[in-house]
Amino acid sequence: MVFSSTIFLFAFLPVVILCYYGRLLLVQHRLRNLTLLLFSYVFYLFGAPDFILFLIGSSLFDYAMGRLMVRFEARKRYWLVLSILVNLGLLAWFKYANFMEAQTSGVLARLGIDLSGWEAVALPIGISFFTFQKLSYTIDVYRGRCEAMADVVDFAMYVALFPQLVAGPIVRFRDIRDQIERRVESWDDFYTGAIRFCWGLGKKVILADTCGRFADLIFGLPPAALDTKTSWLGALAYTLQIYLDFSAYSDMALGLGLLFGFRFLENFNRPYSAVSLTDFWRRWHISLSTWFRDYLYIPLGGSRHGPARTYLNLSIVFLLCGLWHGANWTFVVWGAYHGLFLVIERITGLRWIADERFYILRRLATLFLVVCGWVIFRCDQLNLAAGFFTSMFTLTNHALPAALVNLLNLKNTLLLLIAATALFLPSGSLDIEFQLKRRPRLAAAVGIVLFGALLPWCAAVLAAVGQNPFIYYRF
Repeated sequence: MVFSSTIFLFAFLPVVILCYYGRLLLVQHRLRNLTLLLFSYVFYLFGAPDFILFLIGSSLFDYAMGRLMVRFEARKRYWLVLSILVNLGLLAWFKYANFMEAQTSGVLARLGIDLSGWEAVALPIGISFFTFQKLSYTIDVYRGRCEAMADVVDFAMYVALFPQLVAGPIVRFRDIRDQIERRVESWDDFYTGAIRFCWGLGKKVILADTCGRFADLIFGLPPAALDTKTSWLGALAYTLQIYLDFSAYSDMALGLGLLFGFRFLENFNRPYSAVSLTDFWRRWHISLSTWFRDYLYIPLGGSRHGPARTYLNLSIVFLLCGLWHGANWTFVVWGAYHGLFLVIERITGLRWIADERFYILRRLATLFLVVCGWVIFRCDQLNLAAGFFTSMFTLTNHALPAALVNLLNLKNTLLLLIAATALFLPSGSLDIEFQLKRRPRLAAAVGIVLFGALLPWCAAVLAAVGQNPFIYYRF
């Protein structure tokens, strides 16, 4: 089940809201959390029924690790190590076993080891996100930054909470522990959350999916059909798609959280207005970049042990960041690509230039590097990425493919141009579109537009075209 589906919008979500806001559930917080937990498991059953027991079992395991750290504090390091090994071991098996089999099968065959009977390992939806959430819990309990959760229902609800279960943002336990136990729902939060959700739905269904049709078509063309203008159109369309798609999911997740009294941290802050790749990673997928900073980069030594060690730490972090996104060499190269330019920014001193200096030039240069990185990220194979770059940087001019001509109708072109404004938005506060409480008249007007026009438009598109999964569902 995805947020941009008719079954979620018109069946699942209304039922959850009705059950959650029953009078009895509002009186007893345990019943509120239990309700969200049960519906979160139902939500997961729609997408990955074979792995619901895995989700439950892994939640119980890390709950037990937290309790054991409290009971046997002198040996809490052992429980932390066990939690890390089990969580990362399971993540590695489910996410990378097929990749390793594909890379080693030829060598093993020459050694007489036959893997012809290998059965592909299925990937549990959301495992990358809820694994990092559970690790943040056990690590923070070990560090003494939060107390272990006593109520197993509350902890299981934290892991499985459906707004952010399958594609983030990665919510750290210490950031919402008080909300799990003592949150207060309000009509203002509910209304703001509904607006945020509808805004995200529109971004996904109308803008991101339109950009995706261009990107999918162009990246699927044979190399001989690509020329300079077509390949750049594809690269820019995917640059828009991945931002609008993923930020739309985050908008919807944060909006859903507000419906039930949760305030999740923002996950995006105008990333395409960045003036350096360092700045880009402060703005893009903030929950992931800060997770790697706090739980990997700083423990490795951060920037405390001289330039050479800092560069090595950055390279390790971004290689693993690329690998986190998927078991493919293109993701590894994409991570190495970002790590390389982050190191270059430190070596050259570009990282410390004031943001207002050479602002336009630095924005354009950063956007250029980001777009090129997304080409690597989008291609399934490195040779395809190399061919795509060749067409981008070799001046050629072919006739547009017939399928692309058909797609370039007035409506799609207009929506693509509207989506392109995401590239030119100025930098600003995290949540500038949704500071509506201070301006109630604006909030009322926005609500009328979203609920009266955008929501029916999205529903009509979904009814006609069907749902299109979010890009980050596969990570």
